[in-house]
Order: sequence, then C-alpha cells, then structure tokens
Amino acid sequence: MTTVQLPKLLTRRPKKEAERDESYYLASQWTLMGRKLMKHRLARISMVVLGFLYLIAAFGSFLAPSNLTAYNAETKDAPPSKIHFFHEGKFIGLFVYGLRSERNMETFQREYIEVKDEIYRLRFFVHGPEYRFWRLFPTDQHLFGVEEGGHIFLFGTDSMGRDLFSRMILGSQISLTIPFAGTFLSFILGILIGSISGYFGGVLDTVIQRVIEVLSSFPSIPLWMALSAAVPADIPVVQMYLAITVIISLLSWTGLARVVRGRFISLRKEDFITAARLAGVSDLQIIVKHLVPGFMSYLIVSLTLAIPGMIIGETSMSFLGLGIRAPATSWGVLLQEAQDIASIANFPWRLIPLFAVVLTVLAFNFLGDGLRDAADPYK
Repeated sequence: MTTVQLPKLLTRRPKKEAERDESYYLASQWTLMGRKLMKHRLARISMVVLGFLYLIAAFGSFLAPSNLTAYNAETKDAPPSKIHFFHEGKFIGLFVYGLRSERNMETFQREYIEVKDEIYRLRFFVHGPEYRFWRLFPTDQHLFGVEEGGHIFLFGTDSMGRDLFSRMILGSQISLTIPFAGTFLSFILGILIGSISGYFGGVLDTVIQRVIEVLSSFPSIPLWMALSAAVPADIPVVQMYLAITVIISLLSWTGLARVVRGRFISLRKEDFITAARLAGVSDLQIIVKHLVPGFMSYLIVSLTLAIPGMIIGETSMSFLGLGIRAPATSWGVLLQEAQDIASIANFPWRLIPLFAVVLTVLAFNFLGDGLRDAADPYK
C-alpha cells in the first residue's frame, strides 16, 4: 500500500501564524481585553481625545495667556479675536488689530471695532502673569501672547472682561479632576458596602438596602442644596474642592453597591468559595482575592462609565451656584453666564464651555463602550 505525502505547505502552518495562535491562547484576560479594546475605533479615538484634554489641563497655567483674577472693564463682552496674517496685502505674520468699543444707539449694545492702525504681533513663550507651575515653583512663562498694549481673546471675554479661553483652560483642571477623585471614592464605597451586604446577608443586608433606597429616593438638586448649605461659603478653594468631591461621592455609590451585592449573592454559593471556607480562608481574603477579581472587568467598565456622570454632576452643581465659587472656576461656573436666551443671542461664545463638556462626556462614554465590548467574553 502506497502512502501519499502532502506538500509541507499543506501539512505545516507558517511559524509566525503558529506563534500568534499560541500567544493568543496563553494570553491573560487583561491582555485579551487590551487587544480587543485596540480594535474598537471609537475607543481609540476617545483615548486620544481624553489624553489631549488631560494634557491641556496638566499644563493649563502655561497654555493660558491670562489668569483667573485678571479682568479689564474696557474689554468686557468682547468677541473672539480675529488673527490675521496680511496687513494691506503685505504678509507680516500672526497678529491682531487693536480694539475700540462703541455703543450701538439702536440696540444699546457695546460693539467692538478693529483699529487697523494698531498692529500687535503674536509671540510665543512670552512673559505674563506669574503662577506656580504644578504648585511647585513660581514662573511667568506662557505659551503665547501679543505685544504690549494689545489683547488676544481666542474665545472672547465674559461680562467682567476676563479671557474666556484662559478661564476655560484653567477650569478644566477642576472639571476633569473632580470626577476622577469623586468616582474613585464612590467606587470604593460601592464595592465595600455592596460586598458586605451581599456576602453576609441577613439583617445587615436589610439595613444597608433600606439606607440605599432612602438615599436613592431623594431628588438630586434638593439633596445637593442641603449638603452644599452645610459647607461654609468662606472656606479656601482647596477645601471647597474637597467638599464638592465628597458630596458627589456620597450621592453616587448606591447603584454600584447594588450591582456588587447581586454579584456577591450569585458567587458566594459557588464551589470554589465553599472550598476556600473549608480551607480556613478568612472572609476578608475571600472577598478580596476570590469574589472581587471574579468580575473586576465589569467594575472597570462601570468605573469608566461613571466618570461622565460625575462630570455632569460637578458641572450642574457649579452651574446652580452650589459648587466651585470665584475666584476658582470650572466649566459649570463658566456656563452660569449662559443661563438666559438674551445672553446666548448677544454673546454666543459663552456657550463654548458647553462643547468641552459634551466632548469629554462623549469620549468617556465611547471609551466605556469599548471596554464593555472588550470585557465581554462572547465578543
């Protein structure tokens, strides 16, 4: 009987393909999640956008040409500056014209007119208002500015003549960091209280669930007002920052706690938990080493999706005057001046912070969707 030998190309897979399959089957859960996340286009774009936003917040004092206390009554409600390249047909680089304000006798609104005889060139790495970079060392270096006597307002000014671009950049340091701190605290509270409720059960579970139901039954805005009223109005900005973080955290842990409780109830009767108890493993070790890691991927996705809610919560509190107060600022504080239709109609640039909030919330939501798909073992 003769045997037929197949060509090597049909009997042996390429070496690179075999190594790739081996690395796939030997990869950990987190490695597989990372690979699937990188295939999610919107998640990749969101990571780039969020990285850019947090980079701006980290170097906000350097990027902002002004500070939070600088104002000029002569330039209040000024529109965004027009940056020019040519003057009378001659290229002279980046520059802005001088501004002169006039009162429109028909609408009684202040209008700004460019003074073509005044040219102020745009300069980079200029000296400006002094600040403490990352609160470590004093400096007065700023990324850009104009020659002395001129003004540049990329996003216009507010009702006090303060540069909206600078306030928006510096406000991102509050609006982008409070959600992280608040989410982390609520994350810890939700896991801790939910695990205790689901693992031990009994009377303790009943009490915790009733407390969660009571907290969930309160309307958000009256509860914010009640908790904010307990914070003194004259406390320093740093303490106010901490107080807002704690307030948001105390109101947002209940949903995660219920989810954790449900997961613990379904897992605590599994065979590996019974084996751990028979082996003498303590309850704390069972919770930390066996139960929580069993659905850690879900917790990470929940953490990512909770951050947009925190951003909207801080923005809403500051918008209502219950959060950050002057001289500090956040995106919610900036949106306070865009409360009425007349203000938006006359000064539409005051809505620019709203687009920053929408962009950040969408980026976190898309990233959360990508993580959710990556954590799903059936996809």
